Amino acid sequence: MRIARLSTDAPKFHPMRPPQRFGGIFVRKERWGLSWRGWLILFAAVLGVFPLFLFRIYPFLAVTQPAHADILVIEGWIHEYAIRAGAAEFRTNLYQQVFSTGGPVSGNGIYVNDFQTSASAGADRLKVNGIPSELLQMVPSHVIGRDRTYNAAVALRDWFSAHKIHTRCVNVVTEDLHARRTRLLFQKALGDDVLVGIIAVPNPDYDSKHWWRYSEGVKDVISEGAAYVYARLFFWPLLINNPIVWAYSSLTPPFYS
Repeated sequence: MRIARLSTDAPKFHPMRPPQRFGGIFVRKERWGLSWRGWLILFAAVLGVFPLFLFRIYPFLAVTQPAHADILVIEGWIHEYAIRAGAAEFRTNLYQQVFSTGGPVSGNGIYVNDFQTSASAGADRLKVNGIPSELLQMVPSHVIGRDRTYNAAVALRDWFSAHKIHTRCVNVVTEDLHARRTRLLFQKALGDDVLVGIIAVPNPDYDSKHWWRYSEGVKDVISEGAAYVYARLFFWPLLINNPIVWAYSSLTPPFYS
C-alpha cells in the first residue's frame, strides 16, 4: 500500500488584478474609511473648534498694538472712516511726521505718475481732515498688482534711506482685518531694526463681535484670513525683489498683499 507524500511546497499564489473599467482608466482599490465612531469624533472636534474660530478670528486679524513712535504711517487706500481715525490718532499723540503710502490707484492698470497713486489720494484726504501739509509726506509706490502692501512698505523704506531718516519704530494705521497682514509685511520690508506698531480701525458697517451675521463681514474674514495665510507661509521677499529669480520661479501667489 502506497502512502502519498504530502508536498511541503507552498502553493503558488497569483494575485488577481483589481477590476478595471474603460481600458484601465478606472481601477477599483481597497481603501480605509471612517467608521461611525470616527465620524462622531470628527464631528465633535469640529463643534469644539468652530466657536473658537467665530470668536477669535476677528480679533486675531484686526490686531491693534501701537508702539511709542514719533512717525505715523497711514495706508492711502483705506476708506474715509479710517482716514478720519488716522487724523484723530495724529492729533491725540505727539507724532513728528505723517506718511501716506500706496501704489497706483485701481483702474489705471499701469503706473502713470505719483499723483495718481493711493499715497497721493490719501495725503489729500488727510489734509482735508486737518493734518498740516508741512508734517505730511506722500511716499508712492510704482508697483501695481501683486504684493501692493509689501511694495508700499519697501517704497517707505527706500524713502527713509534716501533722506537719511533713522527711526527705531513706526505706527501704521490701516483697516481692521488687514492689520495683522499689514504689520507682517511692513516688518519684512523695514527689517528687524524697526519696530512696527499697528492700529486697526474697525469697520462701522457691521458689528465686529458678530461679524458672521453680515455678508460683508464673512467676505472680509475669509479673504483677509486666506491672504494672511499666504503672506505668512508662501511669501518670500527675496523672490519679489529679484526679477530674474521670480521669472524662473514656478511659484505664482494666488493673493495680493
